[in-house]
Amino acid sequence: MTSSPTLAAATTPPPAAAGPLAARAVGLRKTFGSTVAVDGVDLDVPAGSVLGMLGPNGSGKTTLIRMLLGLTRADAGTAELLGHPVPDGAARALPHVGALVEGPGFHPFLSGRENLLRVAATEPLLGAREIAGAVDAALDRVGLADAAGRRFRGYSLGMKQRLGLAGALLLPRRLVVLDEPTNGLDPAGTRDVRRIIAELHDGGATVIVSSHLLAEVEATCTHVAVLQSGSLVAAGGLAALLESGTGGLDVVTPDVDLALETLRAAGIAAYSAPGDEPGVVVGEDGPPTAETVALLVRAGVAVQEARRRRARLEELFARLTEETS
Repeated sequence: MTSSPTLAAATTPPPAAAGPLAARAVGLRKTFGSTVAVDGVDLDVPAGSVLGMLGPNGSGKTTLIRMLLGLTRADAGTAELLGHPVPDGAARALPHVGALVEGPGFHPFLSGRENLLRVAATEPLLGAREIAGAVDAALDRVGLADAAGRRFRGYSLGMKQRLGLAGALLLPRRLVVLDEPTNGLDPAGTRDVRRIIAELHDGGATVIVSSHLLAEVEATCTHVAVLQSGSLVAAGGLAALLESGTGGLDVVTPDVDLALETLRAAGIAAYSAPGDEPGVVVGEDGPPTAETVALLVRAGVAVQEARRRRARLEELFARLTEETS
């Protein structure tokens, strides 16, 4: 990813990427009447990454995904998918792409297996003799083998979502795009999706995941892109973005009460550190580390360690979307 975690930088065209890309958007814009759904987005998706696409409802995530896949034509800007221009070159890229966008659509009176057989028959990279085995393997991978003979109309929301995921996994893909893949899933299903994403990543595939479950994104993704009101407000490697967040300061000390008393007397927000390790947490608006440590040492506090806290994705997401709302 080439954009920086600031709004100003996110609106600047990205420099040439250092490595191969699975997808790229340059200045993508899409409006529906007077509504601007996507507003000049520049985004690079490195090959082999797991990109979490985040944003409130209506932020433009699904529209951006649809433009990258050639399902929606942009009003302005350009897009590339696996090195091919979109939409004109989409036909060359899409056989290597598995996608679940805006929920699965299947025939209600056909069984899960029958629906998936129909999908598999349209796959140009699947030979006729390979279809049955690919369908059974995909159903088993998403946990639907036992329900494969049931009609789709009798499936729960979570089962329908699993079948849609199976359709994206019928054969090895270079890129898998999942739009809210855990929608309707129970905790076990959510863990299955996490496992599948990890397997895809380990196998070298690129994965784009649109999700509102920040904990899942933090657990599974290597990169993130945050959208707000159609604009890209941050994009980059997850670890780098979290390090850029000002999460405050962790101070390890056995003198917790004295440390809190000293810091609060100086007008510095602080509280006892959670967990088993004794210490205090200094608020993100506190003074620099050196000043904080010097203040505590002068007061007789035994400071064993001081380290900047790593912001959580939830904290970073809230800060970015609040700053640009």
